[in-house]
Amino acid sequence: MLEYQNLFTRVQVRTAPDPGLPIDETFGQRYGTGVFNYWAGKLGDAQLGPIYLGFWGIVSLLFGFLAFEIIGLNMMKSVGWSPVEFIRQLPWLALEPPSPEYGLKILPPLAKGGWYLIAGFFLTFSILCWWIRTYTRARALGMGTHLAWAFGAAIFLYLSFFFQPLLIGSWSEMVPFGLLAHLDWTSAFSIRYGNLYYNPFHALSIVFLYGSVLLFAMHAATILAVSRLGGEREIEQITDRGTAAERSALFWRWTMGWNATMESIHRWAWWFASLVGFTGGIGILLTGTVVDNWYLWAVKHGVAPQYPAQNILTTEQLEALRGQYAGRLQNGYPTYTMPAPAAMDSTMTDSTAVIDSTAAAAPTGAN
Repeated sequence: MLEYQNLFTRVQVRTAPDPGLPIDETFGQRYGTGVFNYWAGKLGDAQLGPIYLGFWGIVSLLFGFLAFEIIGLNMMKSVGWSPVEFIRQLPWLALEPPSPEYGLKILPPLAKGGWYLIAGFFLTFSILCWWIRTYTRARALGMGTHLAWAFGAAIFLYLSFFFQPLLIGSWSEMVPFGLLAHLDWTSAFSIRYGNLYYNPFHALSIVFLYGSVLLFAMHAATILAVSRLGGEREIEQITDRGTAAERSALFWRWTMGWNATMESIHRWAWWFASLVGFTGGIGILLTGTVVDNWYLWAVKHGVAPQYPAQNILTTEQLEALRGQYAGRLQNGYPTYTMPAPAAMDSTMTDSTAVIDSTAAAAPTGAN
């Protein structure tokens, strides 16, 4: 049986680089003439470039660089401008948001959150400019704008971490810039608002995330399984019988009873992936604004069970603890008061005094 040899991943063709379609380039030009790379050809097309930035691309890179520099230089300052310490402690370094005392002040002191807000503004503006570039490039090529709106769903999730502190009334709710710092923030944010796992929109976001993984794996595995029959040439495949497209459709129809089409599987994947960011952003905006504690919300609506009360002391136990605890809290744990150190009598020896006397008796020139 004659098998189709995949041109793009098995055989790498070397010819004159393709400059691309002539399109209306309102600002600037395409940079580079295009080069070929063997390892790039193992992952996709072997040609790299030319690239078109345009006005919005240049502005995006400029503001992104400024944000990156502000964050990096503040991290360097925190370790005394030591390159060695910067590299060693990089996972733990962070640029923190303003403290709660500044509320929504437009520009707090630079060292106390001002640099954070400036870097956040530059980074956000850079991302929005890149979205405009994505949208305008798609329109210039006569394409649909599906990619731009999928990117927009991710931007919506990103912006929700800005609008939620704005609704709360404090910049201190914002995510710090740092590798491990933002993970610590995620944990603290979830605990502070009663466990985000009880947030229904967080749950929907996870559903769409896992669904996207499943759809992507199913589609990718199917096309790879029929790539020797030309399965990735979808438009040519759907016009004839016995092709890779029909075989892959029959496989799913025979194993699941139903199959997607070459067009619908991509529409399913687009919706699932886009809804990950959209539903997650809604969940963030509701946290602290509409719902203060997601666990209590889940208990109220019958989603989660009410756990039995812990550490409930009887009256006798409270009286026995009198003098060790400063007070009794009706809805929490009592506050423990550290007892005063016992007075030292003549039979006890102070170890620090022994060390001091030994050091004083040592010869001056001793090493």
